[in-house]
Amino acid sequence: MNPSKTDVNQGKDSIRGKKMENTNIWFDFWIPLFITLGLYVGIRSYIAEARYIPSGSMLPGLQINDRLLIEKITFRNRVPKRGEIVVFNSPYAFDEELLAKRSKRLPSSFKCVVSSLPLINYFPSLGDPACDAYIKRIVAVGGDQVWVNSKGEVSVNGQKLIEPYAANYCSFNFCNSLDLVVPMSHVLVLGDNRSNSWDSRFWPGGPLLPEAEIIGRAVWRFWPLDRIGTLKH
Repeated sequence: MNPSKTDVNQGKDSIRGKKMENTNIWFDFWIPLFITLGLYVGIRSYIAEARYIPSGSMLPGLQINDRLLIEKITFRNRVPKRGEIVVFNSPYAFDEELLAKRSKRLPSSFKCVVSSLPLINYFPSLGDPACDAYIKRIVAVGGDQVWVNSKGEVSVNGQKLIEPYAANYCSFNFCNSLDLVVPMSHVLVLGDNRSNSWDSRFWPGGPLLPEAEIIGRAVWRFWPLDRIGTLKH
């Protein structure tokens, strides 16, 4: 028995309905996901992002696993200042001696963003040290004559800095000393925990951090709840 035109049309409508249903499912799932990722990447790249403290280099003020908000707008309007806590690209991304030791090309910005996404960043093998970010405090800016002694104490333009945030100074002269004039568009950064911080004093290619490598300024601790609040600069 041959199918009627009505049966054929109903069959076509059914197939068309399934296609539309599949299309709607695709749009309902993927489009919101793409928009969410786009907003995440956009906000993270241009406005602010969350970071956590993985080490004790900023003790006692910043504890391991503290969660911080890093804002990225301030330094578009002015240069960094002494005392500010900043997050910046890993020296593996700009230190000439470290770059010379690389066996492969630097990862793209997109790859670094993807490798820092939640869940993905739990797999170290997917990352690259050039994608890491460091957090330190600015102790000198462009034009400053700065001296850091072997204990980690800092003098700028002939005056010793009063640093109530600094602790655990180096003993037995184990830490590198510095004596230089900071060129313009560069800063000098140290960890508050002077005896346990891989900072400007130890970078193999030189102690200077280009301002262009600064990601943003740490402004607010949102976790843990018992220490929530604005960071002191």
